Amino acid sequence: MLMQGDAPKNALLDEFRRTPNSVLLATSSFWQGVDVQGEQLSCVIIDRLPFAVPSDPVVAARVKAIDSDGGNAFFQYQVPAAVITLKQGFGRRILRKQYGRVFLESLPNYRRTMDMHTVEEFFGASS
Repeated sequence: MLMQGDAPKNALLDEFRRTPNSVLLATSSFWQGVDVQGEQLSCVIIDRLPFAVPSDPVVAARVKAIDSDGGNAFFQYQVPAAVITLKQGFGRRILRKQYGRVFLESLPNYRRTMDMHTVEEFFGASS
């Protein structure tokens, strides 16, 4: 079990790549610029969609500009930006949200499940 904060990002990634059956717990900083190939990255669990922080000055300014022009900043800016970020990972909560279809259609064809038993079978665990 490797956790962000226990070591520098590059050290964690190196150990994750070298250690079979390891688990890496991390935040959004691991979504970009991370490349793990093959079996080592066989399961990605994302607990929330990668929306930008609304209080970020750039995000706030773009939202304000779109809204003041009569647009819908959420669907015109925030959802597309999050979709771009999501393309580096996969999620499950998107199934329950109105905008989830936009996210799912942006991803390559892949197998997804919300059934923990299926995940356990994938990893060869017995329950």
